[in-house]
Amino acid sequence: MLNAPIPPHVDPRKLVDRGITLEGVVPVKSLPRLCEQLTDDLGEVQVRLTFERDEQRIPVIRGSLDVEVRMICQRCLEPAALPVHGEYIYAMVREGDSDRSLPKGYDALEVGEEPLDVLTMVEDELLLSLPIVPLHDAKVCQQPAGQDEPEPNENEVSRSNPFSVLAQLKRDPNV
Repeated sequence: MLNAPIPPHVDPRKLVDRGITLEGVVPVKSLPRLCEQLTDDLGEVQVRLTFERDEQRIPVIRGSLDVEVRMICQRCLEPAALPVHGEYIYAMVREGDSDRSLPKGYDALEVGEEPLDVLTMVEDELLLSLPIVPLHDAKVCQQPAGQDEPEPNENEVSRSNPFSVLAQLKRDPNV
């Protein structure tokens, strides 16, 4: 991908008519809502946006993004570098139009007369692509001391299942 910056605002209708693809980077520090979820604002998001018409002549934006973010691992509570990848397809609809007739897999993007805020769209997709519970690989980190589940003791007597009586009643035809 290119290392050129993605423009912050575009006219999506003109780009669709021309069949333009934008490739470039967006600095993580320019996405404040994303930075709230991260341990730092370093790095760049690799973005690819293709403005085109699909087979049904619907104007669409096909996007993909890749970035490595640093979040707090919820297992060891240390910073973890996590790769984030997202792909999405927006169908452009006029403001106020219904999106019921859109093909499956398309998200509706209401487009008015004002330019499209590309940074907000990229930031929204990144927030949706973040892991719900950020974790290192289990081989890399362990839970903090005292948080591990207790190992079963060899001297403990195994308990019988309290519902085993119900299983016996179910088998007994006289009950």
